[in-house]
Amino acid sequence: MSNPNKWVGVFIFWMLLSVVCLGQNIQGTVVDSLGKPISLAGVNLKNSGNIIIAYTTTNNKGIYKLELPTDADKTGLKLEVSCIGFNKAIKPIESFTAPYNFKLGVAVNQLKAVVVKNKRPFLHTTGDTLSYKVSDFSNPQDRVIGDVIKKLPGIDVAKDGKISYNGKAISNLYIGGDNLLDDKYNIATNNIPNGVVDQVQVLQNNQPIKMLRDKVVSDDVALNLTIKKDAKLQMVGQETVGAGLPGNYYADLNAMMFKDKYKAINYLKGNNTGVDVQGELISHNMGDYLSRIDNDKPATILSLGTAGDPDLPRNRYLFDQSGILNLNNLLNINKDVQLRVNLSYLRDNQRQDYKKISDIYLPTDTVHYTEIQSNKNRPNLFHSQFMLNVNNSKYYLNDNLIANYNHNTGYSSLITNGSGVKQVFKDNLLDASNELNFMQTFKSSDIIEGYSYINHSSEPENRVIEPGLNPNIFNNNANYAQLTQNANVPSFFTNNYIAYKIPRQYVTQSYKAGFSLQSQTLNSDLSVTQLNNTTNLVSDSTKNNLDWSRRKLYTEAAYDIPGNILKVNVTLPLTFLGISYNDPFYKLDKSLNRLYFDPRLSIRYQTGIENYFTVNYSLKNSIGGIQDVYRGEILTNYRSLYANNADLTERQTQAASLGFNYRKAITLFFFSVNAGFVHQNANNIASSILTNNIQQRIVLPYDNNLDSWSFNGFISKYSFGLRTTFSAGLNYQTTKLNQIQNSIILPYSTINNTVGAGTDTKISDKVTFSYKANYSQTTSKSLSTNINSKFERLIQSAALNYNPLSNLFFNLSGDHYYTHQQQASDLKYVFADASIRYKFNKTKLDVELSAQNLFNTQNYTAVYLAANVYTSSNYTIPGRIVLAKLMFNL
Repeated sequence: MSNPNKWVGVFIFWMLLSVVCLGQNIQGTVVDSLGKPISLAGVNLKNSGNIIIAYTTTNNKGIYKLELPTDADKTGLKLEVSCIGFNKAIKPIESFTAPYNFKLGVAVNQLKAVVVKNKRPFLHTTGDTLSYKVSDFSNPQDRVIGDVIKKLPGIDVAKDGKISYNGKAISNLYIGGDNLLDDKYNIATNNIPNGVVDQVQVLQNNQPIKMLRDKVVSDDVALNLTIKKDAKLQMVGQETVGAGLPGNYYADLNAMMFKDKYKAINYLKGNNTGVDVQGELISHNMGDYLSRIDNDKPATILSLGTAGDPDLPRNRYLFDQSGILNLNNLLNINKDVQLRVNLSYLRDNQRQDYKKISDIYLPTDTVHYTEIQSNKNRPNLFHSQFMLNVNNSKYYLNDNLIANYNHNTGYSSLITNGSGVKQVFKDNLLDASNELNFMQTFKSSDIIEGYSYINHSSEPENRVIEPGLNPNIFNNNANYAQLTQNANVPSFFTNNYIAYKIPRQYVTQSYKAGFSLQSQTLNSDLSVTQLNNTTNLVSDSTKNNLDWSRRKLYTEAAYDIPGNILKVNVTLPLTFLGISYNDPFYKLDKSLNRLYFDPRLSIRYQTGIENYFTVNYSLKNSIGGIQDVYRGEILTNYRSLYANNADLTERQTQAASLGFNYRKAITLFFFSVNAGFVHQNANNIASSILTNNIQQRIVLPYDNNLDSWSFNGFISKYSFGLRTTFSAGLNYQTTKLNQIQNSIILPYSTINNTVGAGTDTKISDKVTFSYKANYSQTTSKSLSTNINSKFERLIQSAALNYNPLSNLFFNLSGDHYYTHQQQASDLKYVFADASIRYKFNKTKLDVELSAQNLFNTQNYTAVYLAANVYTSSNYTIPGRIVLAKLMFNL
């Protein structure tokens, strides 16, 4: 294998060589008579024959840069600058070292204003910003801005509300340019009235830190909602109360403000109609955040069961009694300083009833589980966040204090393989952190950065199962009263570094040095309570008192080329890692030291004004955590007993991807395609012993490889003639992995194919129609046996809106689910909803009558396939709900 350091060095040398060999540049600024920058001014370089030989436009700071063609005659050159509303200016080129700055006067012979009426939707582009006019894509049925965003060409919205632009997930959603919500933007899309938003802007290459713009490469995409002027002057709100059958209620009381100085989204909600208010608290980019701060937070260890949620929209299957108070407030002290407070409290009472059948196919046997379970879950979630942000071209400070307290109590009545038990699960999470980031620019334009993150968390878990479950396994074949599992992993983590950035004309150099420390303790015990109320451990091997420490010293060099055509980022981190862990009872006392080099490369090449290629490569060395090395057995759920018998898991992951993005804004056409490959090598593998009563898992020291290929594409086009947005997407992924079950090594290949298409059309000014279809196929093949499994899925959704009068609205929608499986008969389900709404124009009052699940479907079966595991889960879901609502607009 060739040395990766050599290739990285060759690449950096090639990039630096290309910079040295660049042609001569002409640059400068264009301002008006008051000294304010003029954006989008045309800058033409003409030769002696008055022929344009190079062209560009100014950016939002009025700055331009032209590269002189290498074969151009350098005599008789002149610069011509023009912009609508200003007088044209011309300067001869006398030197290639001095800047050519222009001050344009206002044209006195401007044409009188002309109003052009055009109902065709259009996009406005300015540099890296693409703007959708909301009124071009909305209809009278739309209530909140999320209803409009999902119809915009080039934008896709997932079931959980996650937004993607041209195949790439957005990093943030701003409101009037302000970051009120971080990545919890469901709060905005589900609550901001459609009528208060003027434009939805797509911010490509979004760099929120002002001093790093045009210096440090960013490939992030964000959205910004611009607010109408009249909406900035008053409080905004949509108040809703409702009641219905059988015994349903709904309430949504909110107050919002979108002034330049102050922004707020505050509301109180409650319902028992299946509307999931917890979904508004989703952090869509939490994985990226945890990766950036390098904090491997311990996961919840215990659970009540093994069934997940069905693959339906939450309102189709959720039995709940939920309430939420959510307060989000931001104050702009001045144009560069912000204070922000985000507070929320959620309380819910959820119920789930299901029957699950699981088959695990082995070369010589099939392990079969049958479970009937009725669960109740009562979460109480409190979140608080306080942020101070100072952001200008010379100075940056961001301090973010977060505290979360989650108290969950779960109850379960379970029948498994003929035995009945009851469970009570209590889980209490306390998590507090502070993140501080500071940057300062010197007179030389160099930047110094300081960063500090500190976090403490604790999550005591307790689960009681009664009466005695599997006495032959847990109590030497003697009956007993109850089985109790306790677990907790209190954790402390801090990450700190100092960085120095050297921005220059073509390359920005960044150097970083820092350290991190993680300290954790895993405490657990599994005990039985006998019939005489005495308590003892199940065995000596069912307890843990494991101490863990991870220490990192790291340095990093990064090089950014933030060019207009070629953008490159090369990151070269070097990490010294030290880990130690011990549990005296098992005579476990181990430590290891590693030196890792994890290079990353990102290239973006602009092939046209709106088109570009991307290339990414990364090499990542990672190491397991405390939950990979505990020796004592933990009953994670009622039939899964986990322990470890191997050294710490070490993984090396190589990932490479190639992508192409195409956009033609004038015709509202978007297209993207991406391909990726991931190879992962680990030094151990999980081994499971499966019986019809319980699964026991240990980790064994064997090499373990995983290979995954993926391909995805996205296309979206607006048809002006049909007044319709067409969209389609596809995804292909193949994964090869190994697993050991009942002492047999089983290599598996799994192939997932997904194809989707949709349309959203405005049939007339009174009628709109939307349709979506999604087809998926999953195939799992054993590479050592003849075990092959496959199932196919088709999901279709349609909605029809009709408003015969300007204040009368009808809606009819439906979903169709079809599943074809080898193991059983096909599954087919149809759901339908309808509503009628009347608007009293003079009183700002609306009344609505809606019916959900018109066909009163009360059972739903979902099937899943992964490697050699097939599961079929039958869920009880809410039947028909009829609801009357009264809505008032502030």
